[in-house]
Amino acid sequence: MFRVLKQIFVAIPIGMFTVLKQAFRKPVTIQYPFEKEPMMPRYRGLHFLERYEDGSERCVCCGLCAASCPADAIYMEPAETEKGERYAKIYEINELRCIFCGFCEEACPEEAIFLGKEYEFADSERDEFIYTKEDLLVKWPREKPSPIKFIRKDRRVTWENLPEEQKQQ
Repeated sequence: MFRVLKQIFVAIPIGMFTVLKQAFRKPVTIQYPFEKEPMMPRYRGLHFLERYEDGSERCVCCGLCAASCPADAIYMEPAETEKGERYAKIYEINELRCIFCGFCEEACPEEAIFLGKEYEFADSERDEFIYTKEDLLVKWPREKPSPIKFIRKDRRVTWENLPEEQKQQ
């Protein structure tokens, strides 16, 4: 009997006070499809391949990112242009295998691959999680400036891609 009276005269007013206190606070709900939660600065999401300022791709297919990947999620095949510059003919990342460790990003000497902040890449087919070079390359021309602060902004000059007049000097 005493327990029922305690619920009526004590517990219900405490509960109502809690409800009224929360009713006048600012809501913490985020309207997800329209508002996206900002990710933490060290978050590692979907990969992307960077470009130089002239629009050419940075990746020279050296294979260091694939060698450093502990999950063996990166596959690449090299090719060369007429000038002798290397590029990735085939570059694929299996995002189902990837553990988002960031070793590929650290190993790349050309600063070509990065882990972005994108976290919406769900799909219903397994084959859609194998991202090709076309899927990963930054769209050109850029819509907004790159968030990456590059150590080396220009392409590395080698003997093969030097102009002929500089080779003769």
